[in-house]
Amino acid sequence: MLKKKSKITIDVETDENRIPEKLTWSAQDGGINDEEAKAAFLSIWDHNAQETLRIDLWTKEMPVDEMKKFFHQIFVGMTDTFQRATDDEKMTETMKDFCDYFAEKLDIKDAKK
Repeated sequence: MLKKKSKITIDVETDENRIPEKLTWSAQDGGINDEEAKAAFLSIWDHNAQETLRIDLWTKEMPVDEMKKFFHQIFVGMTDTFQRATDDEKMTETMKDFCDYFAEKLDIKDAKK
């Protein structure tokens, strides 16, 4: 059986102080090639250390209002993933309540769920 390998790349252009100025990403299997992004959060589970390794990047041009929406959508996505991964309905509902609360407090009117 042949195993398939996929690659996702994130390229980061920084200024002289190593502050991100431009982010682009590619995922050939998804038909994405050098798409520009304003922010990227990546989490990797290190089984041996039993901890999450993170890369959180955003450009100087990322507006604060978009960052708030970005966080909200991350929380909603994490809630959906948590439900699929654990089937824990009670905590999923608690997380959904938090997502609604977060959007309400930040007055995110068109926040996608």
